[in-house]
Amino acid sequence: MLFLVANSLLTTEEVAQLLRVHPKQVYRLLKRGLPARRVGAEWRFERDDVLGWAARTGARATGSEGSGPRGAGATPLAPPLVAANGDVAVELLLRLARDRGEPVLGLVPADMGEGLALLRRRAVLAAGAHAGAFPPELDGERLARVHLVSREVGLVARAGREVPPLSALSGLRLVSRPPTAGVRAHLDAALAEAGLDPSAAHAGAILLASHAEVAAAVAAGRADVGLASAAWAARLGLAFRPLAREPYGLLVRASDLGDPRVVRLCEVAQSAAFALAAREVPGYDAAGAGDIRYDAA
Repeated sequence: MLFLVANSLLTTEEVAQLLRVHPKQVYRLLKRGLPARRVGAEWRFERDDVLGWAARTGARATGSEGSGPRGAGATPLAPPLVAANGDVAVELLLRLARDRGEPVLGLVPADMGEGLALLRRRAVLAAGAHAGAFPPELDGERLARVHLVSREVGLVARAGREVPPLSALSGLRLVSRPPTAGVRAHLDAALAEAGLDPSAAHAGAILLASHAEVAAAVAAGRADVGLASAAWAARLGLAFRPLAREPYGLLVRASDLGDPRVVRLCEVAQSAAFALAAREVPGYDAAGAGDIRYDAA
């Protein structure tokens, strides 16, 4: 008899025994949202997470998703592209993957809304997003997030200047992000909480596509204040005032978790090299990097 220790990390075989299914069925359940994380080249599972998920879904050996090779009528593989808004964490991940000799993944500049649209069309393999701001499914298919960092986002101003309060934004040159950008929700929420109208604050704002472009516009003097990450503020030597901290990572279709390219990205994110590089970036916490997470909108 196999004895399982509560809250320990389980292997695929142990999960199969726990759920009374064949080990191959565990991989099918992964595609349906079974919580898991990569440990080296293997999947590992929290016992309580597995039991809770099974209780909610009634998952047993009835899964219908196939796990064999893709046939002639199968959905084509997504191209080796990642859609993201220039976040430093994604930049680090792709650079370290290249340095390890992994297949090169290209970067497509896109905010979260654009990234989801590209992911829906299978025009990219993964899309950058922060937790809680995207749907749990895409066209009926479960989405998973490869966690990278917890990051600080907020307002930036030129070096040597004080970051202005929220109440002053409507009278300043503001450079912000489009409503489709996940980070925009934090600024709008902070304005609303302060009793200010987000639309009034953005009435004359310049809307740019990435944290990097916002930070560069402020650094060049084209704006008085901007909305960006602490990472980009530090990179360009800007003053920074935090608004929120958010988990950030790469969205993938759950059915693509077994794709070797996704597996390698998880392994790079879990590496000591990524943890060290992320630790040196202000506003980043890389705890749990490489974990597979399922987030509700």
